[in-house]
Amino acid sequence: MSYRINDHDFTEQPRAGQCLRTFLRELGHYGVKKGCDAGDCGACTVLIDGEPVHSCLIPAFRADGHAVTTIEGLAPDGDTHPMQQAFLDAQAFQCGFCTAGMIMTCVSLNQAQRQDLGHALKGNLCRCTGYRAIADALDGKTYVEHAEPGTAFGRSLPAPAGPLVVKGAARYTFDIAMDDVLQIRILRSPHPHANIVTIDASEALAMPGVHAVLTHEDAPTRLFSTARHEVTEVDPEDTRILDHVVRFIGQKVAAVVADSEAIAEEACRRIKVVYDILPAVFDPELAIADGAPLIHPDKTPAHRVAESARNIVAQTHAEVGDVAAALAASAVTYENIFVTQRVQHGHLETHGGIAWVDETGLLNVRSSTQVPFLTRRALAGLFDLPTEKIRVFCERVGGGFGGKQEMFVEDILALCALKTGRKVKWELTREEQFIGTATRHPMRVRIRAGADADGKLTALHLDVLSNTGAYGNHAGPVLFHACSECISVYKCDNKKVDGVAAYTNTLPSGAFRGYGLPQTQFAVESVIDELARQLGLSPYEFRRRNVVKPGDPMISATGPQHADVLYGSYGLDQCLDLVERAMQEPTAHDLSSDWLTGDGIALTMIDTVPPGGHIADVTIEIRDDGDFDLTVGTAEFGNGTATVHRQIAATALGCTVEQIHLRQSDTAHGGHDTGAYGSAGTFVAGNATLDAARKLAVAIQANDGTRRADGTSGGTPRSVAFNVQGFRVAVNKGTGEIRILKSVQAADAGAVANPMQLRGQIEGGVAQALGAALYEEMVIDDGGRVVNPKFRDYHLPSYADVPRTEVYFAQTYDSMGPLGAKSMSESPYNPVAPAMGNALADATGIRFTQVPFKPDRIFQALHAKYGK
Repeated sequence: MSYRINDHDFTEQPRAGQCLRTFLRELGHYGVKKGCDAGDCGACTVLIDGEPVHSCLIPAFRADGHAVTTIEGLAPDGDTHPMQQAFLDAQAFQCGFCTAGMIMTCVSLNQAQRQDLGHALKGNLCRCTGYRAIADALDGKTYVEHAEPGTAFGRSLPAPAGPLVVKGAARYTFDIAMDDVLQIRILRSPHPHANIVTIDASEALAMPGVHAVLTHEDAPTRLFSTARHEVTEVDPEDTRILDHVVRFIGQKVAAVVADSEAIAEEACRRIKVVYDILPAVFDPELAIADGAPLIHPDKTPAHRVAESARNIVAQTHAEVGDVAAALAASAVTYENIFVTQRVQHGHLETHGGIAWVDETGLLNVRSSTQVPFLTRRALAGLFDLPTEKIRVFCERVGGGFGGKQEMFVEDILALCALKTGRKVKWELTREEQFIGTATRHPMRVRIRAGADADGKLTALHLDVLSNTGAYGNHAGPVLFHACSECISVYKCDNKKVDGVAAYTNTLPSGAFRGYGLPQTQFAVESVIDELARQLGLSPYEFRRRNVVKPGDPMISATGPQHADVLYGSYGLDQCLDLVERAMQEPTAHDLSSDWLTGDGIALTMIDTVPPGGHIADVTIEIRDDGDFDLTVGTAEFGNGTATVHRQIAATALGCTVEQIHLRQSDTAHGGHDTGAYGSAGTFVAGNATLDAARKLAVAIQANDGTRRADGTSGGTPRSVAFNVQGFRVAVNKGTGEIRILKSVQAADAGAVANPMQLRGQIEGGVAQALGAALYEEMVIDDGGRVVNPKFRDYHLPSYADVPRTEVYFAQTYDSMGPLGAKSMSESPYNPVAPAMGNALADATGIRFTQVPFKPDRIFQALHAKYGK
């Protein structure tokens, strides 16, 4: 057999049973990505005789005698294909992991197929963009601008990695030749709660090609948290790399290191484990009740676990004023319980990495992470190594959304590399991503609220129960954040918060875009609408009467207030006005009387940096050719910081962005960077970049011979950002189907660093949040097992699912942000579900209190109210 790939003949032969995707990657065609290996996501799309196929589904031998084209061969001699240029002109990508596959599908479309992109692109998923920019690329639209020296900030400049992304040349974690690399596979627990009595790995170790089987007996006993924060004291110490107790189905039991993944997987099947099964509890209400099975009975407050005897890892109870008396005196009140579900991050690049110890004794870890510096620090503590003997770095990261603010793989990689002395690789499957990492925290929020006859809020009481799963990574910080800005954005003399994060024998929850606020915003913003309705006020007017304004204290009742949160700028009033005007515009539709229509809005406020410190060190240096090397620690995973940092530096130095050469996300570069999370990439690392660039600009002006300057930011003081979302929906009385007729979001991001990029961030946030609002849900059965651990059973939003969102920017300038900018990566997500819920309530007269708003749930309530 012979293979013709990108007009070149290859004599290499695939292994028996090998799919075309892995065969192409072994031949160096790294633009062919792994997103699912099940034909669900399209990241592996190539052309066979000009027709797009998912190469993960095609046995490699079937390509014999056919012409295979990958993204690398789309244009001859390294040129740029018109479709690749179109994606550059419209910047139709963010993290870029899906982009090669998306381009390969788009280039194959005929004019008829372009008229129905929902159908034509149904096999290609993008978790970042919201799809609008992809459609605009197909329409030949151009948004990319050029900037003269010193004018980069505020312009729609392209991402520096764009040309590499669209040609499949941008390097992600596994896009390197890997000779002599051992593969890691994990044996996982089939039980939700058990003690491990014995592990017999003798049969596995006897297999040819197996180098090691590592268990809890080989791992450090030190406890840690997979969550990564600058201040480690906010997370419990409740986790071991490999433990003798398993607490959820899918927990790691043993790591097999072998010559190939196939050998390692077979070795996992040959390991014999004897378990002592323990009682399990899956519901957080039952978990905190008397007599419940205890999940971490040996943990104490010294481990930063609040009440292990009640399965409570973290809690908060506080009150300002007298809520009960205020409710009793209120003209109107409302009380209800709101429920939010588990959501998977769905980044198309799964967790994984490569680790090795080099000839100098340096432990190297190449990983898909948002937090390389914090991961290095954690590995140093676990393995008793000095930090200078560890290097953690990442290339381009294929999406994160908070899921990679964790240490889920680096600990195993380091353990295996140190034990074997060999280079090792571990790449999670999509199923492992679902069953063995983390999700958004499911929450039950009981809320009570009241207002007086003049439309002034009198009382707000949040009672939150958060399900943190088997381990407490992010449990406390998510809970506290969930109970903070959602109520501190409103003036109210009487506020009360009762919050509990409970252990259960389910897979862990963790950091997720919005960090707890989307769950509680759903409750708070729904109640705000209900009070407005009782008072006969518009939802805009009621909010205007009650939101905080500059000079008002931002009070959340979760304990001591953070004095470093200030009004660096304020555009909430503008956001409300912009959305109200946009929603007043009529929407053309041709709907029968079976459809009910309604409008809904919701707002959100978010602190621009997490509390407790967030550090970024930056250096900028003059090169011999007169350009500049900018070194930052922040990772790029579609958040756009690589673009913005260059814009900030170029503006301060009076040069073009082409003269700024970026080095990033590598602990070997020196300095420290807390990481790309908590919306801190622009606000914190951007301020450090501005600091360094301004220092160097002064030195250049003084002509004092200085060639390098350092900048730093500690993440304080902090500002606040605002978003308002509006929806117009139609609901079919007979089926429960929801159609989105209009979607609008206004954002206060301070001075907008890059309008094109910010619009994409907002659209992507809305799209992702719509998935959580309408259909995404990780289902766990009565025995604690995830029943839908693949994309086809989970339903990430595809092109056909996502409406175009009108995006508007408030005109503000933040006094604390770099050149007036502030964060806008998480907050677009937060108001989407409540705005949708309010639109449904306006259309149907029914308050839906559980997400996702699936048609079967909607139908049952509609049937009860309207009949057949």
